[in-house]
Amino acid sequence: MTAPRPIRLLFAAIAVWVSAYLLKVVVAPELDAGPVFSRFAHDIVLVTAVAICFARVPSVPRGPERIAWALMGAGLLAWSLGEIYYTSFLWTDASPPLPSPADAGFLLFPPLVLAGSIALLRSRARGMPRRFVIDGVIAALAVAALSGAIVFETVLDTVEGAPLAVATGLAYPLLDLVLLGLAVGALASTGWRLDRTWVLVAAGLTTFWLADSLYLVKASAGTYEAGGWFDAGWWVGLTLIAAAAWQRPAPRDTQPAEERLRVIAVPLAFGFIGLALLVYGGFTGLNALAIGLAAASLVAVMARATLTFGENVAMLRTSRDEALTDVLTGLGNRRALSRTLDARLTDARPERPLVLVLFDLDGFKQYNDSFGHPAGDTLLVRLGGNLAAFLDGRGQAFRMGGDEFCALFETSGEPIEPMVLGAAAALSEQGDGFSIGCSHGSITLPLEAGEAAEALRIADQRMYANKHAGRTSAGRQSKDVLLRALAERHPELGSHAETVALAADTAEALGLPSDEVEQVRHASELHDVGKVAIPDAILGKPGRLTEEEWEFVRRHPVIGERIILAAPALTRVAGLVRASHERWDGTGYPDALAGEQIALGARIVAVADAFAAMIAGRPYQAARTADEALAELRRHAGSQFDPAVVEAWCEAHAHRVLHATA
Repeated sequence: MTAPRPIRLLFAAIAVWVSAYLLKVVVAPELDAGPVFSRFAHDIVLVTAVAICFARVPSVPRGPERIAWALMGAGLLAWSLGEIYYTSFLWTDASPPLPSPADAGFLLFPPLVLAGSIALLRSRARGMPRRFVIDGVIAALAVAALSGAIVFETVLDTVEGAPLAVATGLAYPLLDLVLLGLAVGALASTGWRLDRTWVLVAAGLTTFWLADSLYLVKASAGTYEAGGWFDAGWWVGLTLIAAAAWQRPAPRDTQPAEERLRVIAVPLAFGFIGLALLVYGGFTGLNALAIGLAAASLVAVMARATLTFGENVAMLRTSRDEALTDVLTGLGNRRALSRTLDARLTDARPERPLVLVLFDLDGFKQYNDSFGHPAGDTLLVRLGGNLAAFLDGRGQAFRMGGDEFCALFETSGEPIEPMVLGAAAALSEQGDGFSIGCSHGSITLPLEAGEAAEALRIADQRMYANKHAGRTSAGRQSKDVLLRALAERHPELGSHAETVALAADTAEALGLPSDEVEQVRHASELHDVGKVAIPDAILGKPGRLTEEEWEFVRRHPVIGERIILAAPALTRVAGLVRASHERWDGTGYPDALAGEQIALGARIVAVADAFAAMIAGRPYQAARTADEALAELRRHAGSQFDPAVVEAWCEAHAHRVLHATA
């Protein structure tokens, strides 16, 4: 959230006062500014910073982040209380006691801020990769080692007195190096994303460390005097931490951090600091703490390298698996099949031949159109699982893409055909309104081919030859049976070869693909098959039909659909027959569809049916010439018929007449 106006005004007042204080100390130290720069004035700044930090806590949602700012506020309060005691009782003491009540407040600050920062990391850096956590450790150890080499070394050389005094004196540089390491390590563990919150926390801790380090160095040399210019570093550091509490969390980074050079370069740079300190310590006798921290930073660099290597190996393994695996079914893909074939063909023997079988599903397009692509994907997964289960222990299953599968298995002299048919059965499924089968082509290796590419080519040719033969037998034979039944029942309703051919020509002219043209051809032949259920007295009645008789007639498209659906290969044809008596204006039957709601193939069949009826005649109507029938079609274009279909029909008829007279 954005800090409210009173908070912003308080920050501005602190900034103005600190700037004026530094100007007074550096430029005009003898200037008497009254209570504005008295020794107690900075305590007001500290209390204000503490209040600002605590004011943020109630507005933070419950959880790690609220705990974080409560702990940091407590750390700021502890240090401020220590400073107030120091200002009140020890400010003018040339040799203040060590330890004192002020030290208790000062030394509580680092652990409380450390705990708050860890809680903030838990809130802001959830799901952070482990390598970023190690980067934070590397940075913290390297910076702590540097602090230990500079500040701790100085204090270690000069601290003396009672054990408690020595312990207190050494606690300051130890805790300072922890704080500095935390400041840098926190940024590293977030992937070096410059979140304003962490930048301000890091800047505050670094400023505080600089002030503390200068104090420890001067105190060790006996030259420290309260009220110096660098005292402002403590006050500014605490104020920056308070300001961090009011920063808006940074939005999620859209560019993956792992793609940035600094993610690798920065840990290496901190590792180099650790290495340089070890080399320096070898010549100068650096203290054990700095040496230990520097060595630990290099160990962390090695851990980071090991983790990165493991992640890269895992990514390569995943990429390899994905490159050889079909995403949908989990079976091997075409690339996996080619590799497997190349490997197996080198060891294949004629007495134990390999059998490669390619399968192409029949009826899958209709299934997708009827039930949707998600259902089609589910079907492919199910059939792929069936094939893999059938081949388990005997061979391998692959998906070549689309609705094509493959089986590869080895034989030991047993008949091949039962195995092939069993695999084909595993890729077949029937249900309410659908029937899925498959065409297949097989090849025996190395008897018929010695290379993978040649084997796949031959098997593919055989599969498509089988598929086309299957379509002829399933579709055309079923249609022929129905046409024979219709001709036996009502010879006058039999197939009209010229009209059927015109329907196919019209479908081609309107851009339908070849398989849909074939469906239009079949529907044109079978559109009257439902009339086998209409009594002869109605079909042959010379006069007008009554309303009850018309009800019988209007039922025949639905009856025809049910009859044709008995042949699964004609499922799409059945739908065209049902809609063949719909009208362009929506007044047709059985579903009162209109315009584009009617399938284009059904609109073509409607024109074909009307044209055939007009030129053949009916008991209640004399036959018309082809020109009269075409004129009648044009008259009803836009009401009964699709105008575009009528024009395409007329052009197809003219084209056939022209070729017939040529």
